[in-house]
Amino acid sequence: MHNKIYEKIKDFIKTNGFFIISLVLILFITFFKLPYEVEMPGGVIDLQNRVKINGEEIPISGTFNMAYVSSVRGSIPYILIGLIHHDWEVIKESDTKYDNETIEEAYKRDKLELEQSKNFAIIAAMKEANIEYTLEDKANNVIYITEKAQTDLKIGDNIIRIEGKEATDVETIKKIIKSKEVGEEVSFDIIRDKKEMSVKAKIYEEGDNKYAGISIITLVNIISDTKVEIETKDAESGPSGGMMMALMTYNALTHQDLTHGKKIVGTGTISLDGTVGEIGGIKYKVMGAANNKADIMLVPKENYDDAIKVKEEKGYDLEIVSVGTLKDAITYLEK
Repeated sequence: MHNKIYEKIKDFIKTNGFFIISLVLILFITFFKLPYEVEMPGGVIDLQNRVKINGEEIPISGTFNMAYVSSVRGSIPYILIGLIHHDWEVIKESDTKYDNETIEEAYKRDKLELEQSKNFAIIAAMKEANIEYTLEDKANNVIYITEKAQTDLKIGDNIIRIEGKEATDVETIKKIIKSKEVGEEVSFDIIRDKKEMSVKAKIYEEGDNKYAGISIITLVNIISDTKVEIETKDAESGPSGGMMMALMTYNALTHQDLTHGKKIVGTGTISLDGTVGEIGGIKYKVMGAANNKADIMLVPKENYDDAIKVKEEKGYDLEIVSVGTLKDAITYLEK
């Protein structure tokens, strides 16, 4: 019985050997990932159904859109196309993350930065719209750990106390770290995977400063009679949509229609005071905006020259506007 099955398998392999080898090679070439990413012109994300004020969407005649860069993990076909395609770029995977950071840790950091960006967008918009609010329940989350760090902390940990004192903000944490001696350990009470635990980090010196080897961002709970929600999807991450989320939120809070029926695309980080910050991948975001028939593109002032260069090289019929603050964007669109 076994011999007959063996003979059948052997005959099948002999008869279809070339097909099997070809299939294995195709699967290998298609799905085997090399330590590279391929970036290419991206697209836009319409924020119309993403921002809700007290549970309601505020209709507008045009659209506000976040620009993004398309990227894929480096399979052999994508890398080969990227090397010859003028509008694609092959980059090392290590250039997309910090040193000694895994891809999974970089992803977790990007998700935390997106959450902070949403926080900042709502606060900046409320300030500009003169909406009253207070902040509470601050969460200080670890987003990066240096190579020099000697610690049990992990990316995503929420620091609630340091040396037994409440970790109210990043400055409090920095102050306690600076008060320690080099080589001394500092204790942290954290929440990880919904469990509270205690961990330590050893203090080291670099230049004239003392460090525990961690970077932290703060997330806050915004308390207001006006409830603002910004919805995002699991595939989305990073802080570069902050300015457009703030602009859409301001537009909804004030019940205006700053679009005037136009398709407005933009990119840029946002800070608590409404400052718009520089982003990466401006070339691919401009191309994505043009390919998606945008009328106006708002870009950080630091990215403006590069954006104009792409527009002129490609001959795009796209109005590109430099903005340094959320107020700049509002003022331009009001006119």
